[in-house]
Amino acid sequence: MWRIFSILLYFLFPSQSSAQFYSEGLSVIDFENKIEWFRCTLGQSFNLDTEKCDGNPVKLNHDEISIAIEQANEQLGGDWRLPTRAELETLICKQCDAPKIDLRYFPGTQSEPYWTGQKNWISPKNFWSVNFMTGDTYGRFFPQQRLLVMIVRDR
Repeated sequence: MWRIFSILLYFLFPSQSSAQFYSEGLSVIDFENKIEWFRCTLGQSFNLDTEKCDGNPVKLNHDEISIAIEQANEQLGGDWRLPTRAELETLICKQCDAPKIDLRYFPGTQSEPYWTGQKNWISPKNFWSVNFMTGDTYGRFFPQQRLLVMIVRDR
């Protein structure tokens, strides 16, 4: 029943959805990748009244991310995780000004690099990141460095 309602909303209110994404409260459903994004950068919370992210984003290293994901799983339910490089790259909006993301869906995104959970196969000590200032992907950050974080879970 909920899926039918979601599909109807998609056709009735196209400004709140696209072929790939549908915003649903605290999260955004990605139909193509069958995943669900938390709408705000870690450290922020989504305000349902203003449809904006409140608070300050927090930069974390990979050890701190593990703790934050544990907390997200307890507080939000589910199995949250870091996105893969490919998943995070699907959020890049090439025609958008910085930040290079559709702010209707992800209003708290900063014009900075965000972690993925994927190691760089060329330089295995480093992890991939996606920079929403430029829309480019880099594999040069060490896990002890602090970057911004978005989380995702499978649907």
